[in-house]
Amino acid sequence: MGQKVHPHGFRLGIFRGWYAKWYAEKDYARLLQNDLRVRRAIKANCSEAGVARVEIERPGDGTYITIFAARPGILIGRGGQNVERLKTQLEKTSEEKVRLTIREVETPQLQSCLVAQNIATRIRDGIPYRRVMRQAVYRTLEAGAKGIKVRCSGRLAGREIARAEIVRQNRMPLHTLRADIDYGFAEAQTAMGHIGVKVWIYKGDVVLERSEVSVTTETGEVPQGS
Repeated sequence: MGQKVHPHGFRLGIFRGWYAKWYAEKDYARLLQNDLRVRRAIKANCSEAGVARVEIERPGDGTYITIFAARPGILIGRGGQNVERLKTQLEKTSEEKVRLTIREVETPQLQSCLVAQNIATRIRDGIPYRRVMRQAVYRTLEAGAKGIKVRCSGRLAGREIARAEIVRQNRMPLHTLRADIDYGFAEAQTAMGHIGVKVWIYKGDVVLERSEVSVTTETGEVPQGS
């Protein structure tokens, strides 16, 4: 049985950070449940906006939520009506004061979760999965990716026995810590059952400066982020 490691969690502390940035000793369980409810609410109400990720911070005077979306205009709405409605709903969900920020994703083709959502949506609409996978791979490589891997599993094309189809192009160094690999997952709900879509996108190596990774000889301290 293969051992799988999440590409994002594998690189935490190297050059990636947490999507939830807060600390609590006594109310950890309650705040964690609030985060999960907020993320579920955003996923349910902002599906058309192409949400790539959600970052949550709690500096002490409330909850700061930053939504990175491929189509921020849908979230903002005319005159900011949609964003105010979403903010009110999130405050009811989390029972806390919320400060909401919307940011645009510059290249959606390089966001693995958006690519996976696009593949899942097109498979759900009845487009042949092999064509969808090849087109997604082509667009991602055209956007500047160094490599991509797409895996669809389930009752593909309505077949009786579940199977997996994998399309891979160029490099995919999963065990190289300096490799910037983005991972995304989505599900397509079809009449024959759920089809899982996994996408890995290799964007290149992240090379840190020598001053960031070297240990100072005078103080013996390791620089933050090394």
